[in-house]
Amino acid sequence: MSQSLAPAAETEAETEAAAHRRLQPGLVLGALGVVYGDIGTSPLYAFKEAVKAATSGGASVPAAATGAVSLILWSLILIVSLKYAVLILRADNRGEGGIVAMLALLGARQARPGSWGAMLLVVGLVGAALLYGDGAITPAISVLSAIEGLKVDAPSLGPYVVPITIVILVGLFLVQHKGVAAIGRVFGPVMFAWFLVLGLLGIAGILRAPEILAAANPFRALDFMLHAGLPVSFAMLGAAFLAVTGGEAMYADLGHFGALPIRLAWFALVLPALMLNYFGQGALLIAAPDALENPFFRLCPDWAHYPLVGLATMATVIASQAIISGVFSLTQQSVQLGFLPAMRIVQTAREERGQIYVPMVNWLLALATLVAVVMFGSSDALAGAYGIAVSMLMGITTLLAALIALRWGYNPVLVFAVNGFFLAIDLVFFAANSVKILEGGWFPLVLAGFVALMMLTWKRGNELVENARVALRLPEDVFLSGLQHRDLLRLPGTAAFLSAAEHGIPLHLSRFVERNRALMERILIITALYEETPTVPREQRAHVTILAPDFYRVILRYGFMEEASIPEGLACAVDSRHLPPHVLDDMTIFVGHETIIPKSDVRGMAPWRENLFAFMQRNAERTGAFFGVPTRQVVEVGTEIEI
Repeated sequence: MSQSLAPAAETEAETEAAAHRRLQPGLVLGALGVVYGDIGTSPLYAFKEAVKAATSGGASVPAAATGAVSLILWSLILIVSLKYAVLILRADNRGEGGIVAMLALLGARQARPGSWGAMLLVVGLVGAALLYGDGAITPAISVLSAIEGLKVDAPSLGPYVVPITIVILVGLFLVQHKGVAAIGRVFGPVMFAWFLVLGLLGIAGILRAPEILAAANPFRALDFMLHAGLPVSFAMLGAAFLAVTGGEAMYADLGHFGALPIRLAWFALVLPALMLNYFGQGALLIAAPDALENPFFRLCPDWAHYPLVGLATMATVIASQAIISGVFSLTQQSVQLGFLPAMRIVQTAREERGQIYVPMVNWLLALATLVAVVMFGSSDALAGAYGIAVSMLMGITTLLAALIALRWGYNPVLVFAVNGFFLAIDLVFFAANSVKILEGGWFPLVLAGFVALMMLTWKRGNELVENARVALRLPEDVFLSGLQHRDLLRLPGTAAFLSAAEHGIPLHLSRFVERNRALMERILIITALYEETPTVPREQRAHVTILAPDFYRVILRYGFMEEASIPEGLACAVDSRHLPPHVLDDMTIFVGHETIIPKSDVRGMAPWRENLFAFMQRNAERTGAFFGVPTRQVVEVGTEIEI
C-alpha cells in the first residue's frame, strides 16, 4: 500500500510547488476569461428564473427575491467555493483536470469488460458526454440573454433578438479555425471589467433596499422553500442551479492555469462580484417588483443600457468561446485515450499548448447550438433545457473524486462524510432539474446520450478488433524464423510498420512479405501509445528493442494532453541513441488500412452497433495523417477484419 501511495504523494507535492511557481498576474487575469466566463454571465438569467419559479406558487416578489438570493448565495459557497475550489481541485492528474483526467487517474481505461472498473468507465464517459450537451446550450442561452437586454429600452426590437443571436453565434463558429490566441489576450481584461461592473451594479442596487442583506442567512432560503411547498421549491432549486453552472470549468481548466491562480481569481474577484450583483438584483425587486422581467438590465441607469448590452454580449461571446475550446480539448483527450475515433485536429498556436481546432466537432456543435436557439427562442425557454446535464456531471465528478481520494489513501470515513455531503447536494439539484426534462431538459440529454453511445461503441469495437488481430498476428520468433527459410528480395531503405500492439508482427507486415516476397534492408515496428498521464518527458519518449539485425521495435509514449508525432518520436529515439541515425534514411511508412466486416453470428456487439462502429472507422482520420507522417512517405496495406 505504501508503494502505491508514494507516487501520488510526490505528484501532489510537485503539483502544489508548480502552482506556487505559476502564480502570476497574467494567469489570474487569464483565468477570469477562460475559467469564469460561463459562471460570470449567469446573473443575466439565473436570478430572474429563480424568482419566477418562486413566485409560481403565489409568493410575493420581495419575499421570493430574498429567498432566491439566499439560495443562490449558499449554492455558490457550498458547490463552487467549497466543493470545487477547495476539494475537487486537489484531484489533479499531475496538474491536469477534467473528467477524462479523472478516468486516466483511476486507470479505468484498462478495466476488463464486466468489472467494476468497466462500470466506472461507463459512468465517466457519460460524464464526459454531458459536457457536449452543456457545450451546445451554454452559447445559446448566454448570447440570447445578453441580446434580450435590447428589449428593456426598445421592446419593438424583440423579434430581432433571435436573428441577431444567430448572426453572432455563426460568426463565432466561423472564426474558430483561426484559433483564439489573439482573441484570448483580451478575454481576461474584458472579463475583469465585466466583474467590476457586476459589483458596481450590485452595490447600487443594494443601496435601494439594504434589507436584502438579510438573505446572507441561509435559513431565509430554507424557510421560504419549506413554506412554498415541494413543487415550487423544486422549481426554484432547478432555476437557482443556473447560478453555479460553469463552476465545473474550474477543474476542467486546471492544467492551463494551476490551482492557485484559479482559486485566487474566484475568492478575490469573481465570488464577491457575483454576490454583490445577486444581492443588488434582489434589492431592486424589493424596491420595484415590476422589474422582474429583466432585473439585471434594470439595475443600471437608462443612459448605460446599450453600453451594458454591448459589454454583456462581449462577455457571453467569451463564455461561449471558453466552452467551445473546452469541448475541443475534451475531444482531443478522448481521441488520444481511445474513446473516440481519430479526427482532424489542427494546432492553431504551436507555441501554446491547448490552442486547437477540431473542424468536425466545431460544425456539429454549431448545428446543435443554432438548433437550440431556433427551437427555444428565448433564454427563459432555454432555462428549462439548461442545468440537468451540468447537475449530472457535477454528481459524477464528486463520485470520481471520492474514489481518487480513497485510491490516494485518505481516511475512508472522512472521504465518505465529505464527498457524501456534497453528493447529497448534487443529487438534490439533479432531482430538481430532472422535473425540467419535458420543458427542454431532454435536449442536452439526447446530445449527451448520442456522444456516450459513440464513445462506448468505439471503445468496445476497438477491443473486438484487437481480439481479432491477436488471433491473426504472428509472434516475433515465428515470423523471424520464417524469414530465414524464404528467398526474399531485399530492397534498399527503411520500412516502418505502424502497429497498435506492443507485441507480435503487424498484419500488414506479414501481408506485405506474403504478397511481395520482398522486404526492406531495415525494418521498424512502431507503436505509439497514450499514457494515462498528461505529458511524457522527451527523454522517456522512445523505447527501442532490437529483434534482429536491422530489425527494431520502437515504442513511443505520449501523454493524453500531447500531440503524438511519429517523426518527432523517432527523432527522440535517435537523440537518445536508441536508434542509429542512418535507420531514418529513405524511410517508407506502411499503415494498415482495415476494413471492418460486421458479422451477426460472431459474439460481440449488437449488429446495429457493429455497423455504427464500421461507419465510424471508415470515416476516421487516416492513421498516417493523425500521427503527423508526411503523405509522400505513407503506403497503405489493406486488411479485412471480422467482428
